Amino acid sequence: MPLLARPAGQSGSQQPASFNPRKKIVSAPLPALLHAGFVLTGVVNTMLGPLLPILSVRWKLNDTQAGLLFTSQFAGSMLGVAASSFVAPRWGSRVSLVLGLGMMALGTGALELATWDLGILLAFVFGTGLGLTIPTTNLLVSELNPGRRAAALNLVNLSWGIGAVGCPFCVAGLQGMNRGPLLLYGTAGLLVLLTVVLTRVSFGDSHQHGAPDVMSSSPGKSIWRSRYVPILGAIFFLYVGSETAVGGWTASYARRMISTSGAYWAIMPSFFWAALLVGRAVGPLLLRHVPELMLARVGLGLSALGILALHSAKNTSALAISVGCAGLGFSTVYPIAIAMLSHTFGAMASRIAGLMFMLAGLGGATLPWLVGYASTWYGSLKFGLLVPLGGCFAMLIMYGLLSEPGKASDMAG
Repeated sequence: MPLLARPAGQSGSQQPASFNPRKKIVSAPLPALLHAGFVLTGVVNTMLGPLLPILSVRWKLNDTQAGLLFTSQFAGSMLGVAASSFVAPRWGSRVSLVLGLGMMALGTGALELATWDLGILLAFVFGTGLGLTIPTTNLLVSELNPGRRAAALNLVNLSWGIGAVGCPFCVAGLQGMNRGPLLLYGTAGLLVLLTVVLTRVSFGDSHQHGAPDVMSSSPGKSIWRSRYVPILGAIFFLYVGSETAVGGWTASYARRMISTSGAYWAIMPSFFWAALLVGRAVGPLLLRHVPELMLARVGLGLSALGILALHSAKNTSALAISVGCAGLGFSTVYPIAIAMLSHTFGAMASRIAGLMFMLAGLGGATLPWLVGYASTWYGSLKFGLLVPLGGCFAMLIMYGLLSEPGKASDMAG
């Protein structure tokens, strides 16, 4: 997003305000380096899920305490997103990327040796790095490909997906060989190497002053009066929170439910992220024949069924199918929400985009923690997973209050 990866990828298809036309020649390796960085970003963005059972045992955490790791990561991401809108326009995209990747390297590399209290801080550190890196990369890729923005952004976010899907397999494989720390150390080392290389290539952008800041733009009074603002805000909040809750807690749930030996539980999040990517790949084809809101509602219904099926799954195959259904259902919900933002407010959408993405980050910081809190309170993670299930039903209500593009009523109504 997953959070912030998806909103940045979607919104990045529009003309970015943070980068002026390039005044220097861009180094040929830069696009490949950005893709490599996004693979590593996908790993860092989703690694808490498969690592959570390991960290919980090591630090003797209950689920409420474990959920705070997600809260810390997303709180850092919110700060990083806000900081990126300040750093990149004033000091260039190189500074924003190097700072973000460096913070990700520090947070991941030190996590293996950390105590519980330090782990919370480190999650905030690499979360801030994610917040700096993801929007900067999306905007830079958009700027580097003025004639094919959408295609380029889809490709770079596919690289993010490769990291997200591959991370749980790496955790499972390394755990099986008793080499678990290699994931954190290896990821940190690659991030450091990439950071050093990025300091040596030309980005072709210049320092800019006084660039528009979407995060600080103040919507006009007519926008604030629109009934669609709280509806879309609730969807942004609930979606990222629900997606992160399912993707983040799946490995922990699988470890408790699967009685077989080995680390098969660690690969369960891969089925979620893979299904999410497949759904987003076929989503544009479906939208040629299915209205946007109908597709979103069907997707939420499928996600709800997938989460419900988790409660009755008794083996690895059933868990994988359930998680895959949840991911496939979620796949089109958020892109459609972003599209509805544009359809509803037109040229004014950018004036409240910052608010929406901040609410998305707040959802990611809140709902996964609520899963852990409910699990601790009731003594079962099954109860905790009722939180994203409730999020699906709430989003169904919110989408029921929206109108198809072209049929929306007065925005100020």
